[in-house]
Amino acid sequence: MSRIGREPITVPAGVEITVEENNRITVKGPKGSITQSVPANMQIERDDAGVLHVKRPDDTKENRSLHGLTRSLIHNMVVGVTQGFEKKLEINGVGYRAAKEGTNLVMNLGYSHQIIVPETEDIKIDVPDANHIVIKGVDKQKVGQFAAEVRGKRPPEPYKGKGIKYDYETIRRKEGKTGAK
Repeated sequence: MSRIGREPITVPAGVEITVEENNRITVKGPKGSITQSVPANMQIERDDAGVLHVKRPDDTKENRSLHGLTRSLIHNMVVGVTQGFEKKLEINGVGYRAAKEGTNLVMNLGYSHQIIVPETEDIKIDVPDANHIVIKGVDKQKVGQFAAEVRGKRPPEPYKGKGIKYDYETIRRKEGKTGAK
């Protein structure tokens, strides 16, 4: 049995979960709602206490691999509508900075032009200071993808460490040319 798949999903108060045909799941909570399709052969059952359990029909390799995935997807939906997800980015480099103008993120990253990234309806951008960016949302996948796209505008380079990096990321630094002597 999958260790992740057999864990129960506790549904907090104020969260409403509906399961439609073909395992199309809608989770509504205080921060918003998410709709996602999970693999159709997984069985989603609800207790009297409001706890969800994900069961698999048999022990074939495909169903074993989808068991934990399905449980994780549903759990991330529940966490997203109650607490939300966020990714923090840091900008390093002389003259590199970010600012928020309206709903757009405007970044100066050493190019001859500014890079403008608009907010979407489910992703919110916060700029606490010129060197930090916080990306928030209810869908873990969309928050991670958006953060990766912002980081991809100027990934950190290994010689001086300039660029956009995640706050938990450490850049492996390289030694430059030592010169021929």
